[in-house]
Formats: sequence, C-alpha cells, structure tokens
Amino acid sequence: MNNKVTWKPGTMLAPVPVVMVTCQGNDNKPNIITIGWAGTINSEPPMVSISVRPSRHSYKLIKESGEFVINIPSRKLARETDLCGVISGSKEDKFHETGLTAGKSNTVKAPIISECPMNLECKVKQEIPLGSHSMFLAEITSVQVSKEFVDREGKFELGKADLLGFAHGTYVALGKQVGTFGFSVKKK
Repeated sequence: MNNKVTWKPGTMLAPVPVVMVTCQGNDNKPNIITIGWAGTINSEPPMVSISVRPSRHSYKLIKESGEFVINIPSRKLARETDLCGVISGSKEDKFHETGLTAGKSNTVKAPIISECPMNLECKVKQEIPLGSHSMFLAEITSVQVSKEFVDREGKFELGKADLLGFAHGTYVALGKQVGTFGFSVKKK
C-alpha cells in the first residue's frame, strides 16, 4: 500500500537554517539579508554556500566586496530575522530598523550581528549562476561565538543557543538534542 502523494518538483527540503547575512559594498553601508538557502559544503578548508537572487540589493554588495558574514539567529531574533527578509536595504537601514548591533569582524569588512549566537566570516571563492538565484561558494575565515554558550572546556553548547530554522514559509525553533554523531554505534 502506497501512502505517499506525488507533487511536482519543488524546494521541499526542510527544515533549513535561516540566517541573516551581513554584507557591505563600496559605499561602506552595511546591509542584512535573510536567507533560507545556506549550507555547509566542505570541511577543509571550511566552506559554505549561500544563494541570492541577482535582483536583491545584497547581491550587488557581495559581488562588489567578495565577502559576507553569516549570522545565525536565535529564536528571540525571529521578528528581526523576518523583517530583514521583507524590507529592502536599498531603501532602509536594517540595523536601525531592527535595533540590531553591528559588531566588529576579524577578517572581513562587513559587520557581524552582535546579538546572534554565531557569526561566520566568509570570503567568496566562486559564484555559480543557477537560474532564479546565484550561489556564492565561500571560505569561512573566522568564527565568532557568544561567550554565554561556551562551556568551561571551550565547547559550544548549541542547545542553549535556541537556534531558529525555516520550513516552508514558517520559522521554527530547533528542538532538543536527541543524539550525537556516532551515538548509534557507541559501545556502552
């Protein structure tokens, strides 16, 4: 018995991380764009991808600078995350509109968002035009983590960060930890 329904092909992968990407072009005005299409693509060197519509203001800024910061928001930043996805940085100062703090990056000109638990500073290595979006492949050049989520041994306590995800137009809070890598084969 088949209990599945077939739909036309679509972007049904969910949940995905929702991130706020900060970027800054030649005008030195920082911007924030909310992106649901971001992911890890390589370990050594550490690399990520983001996909941006070429019609977006942030696309131009990333093209000009060749860099950006992926800021990973917590649940308490859901409103700010959404707002940065629906207003245009070409018309609005998103830092001003949201009350978010532009912090200092270590390796790129674009600022971090201080309120986000994690910030990944990135330098573009390649752009791949794909159709509706262009994918930027980037190397992570620095990572900043909020001290409140780091334990005594220096481990990032991900569960305490209360991270935000995205699934089919809905923001979701990520749930409780259910295991760690390799737990299924770990000897007791």
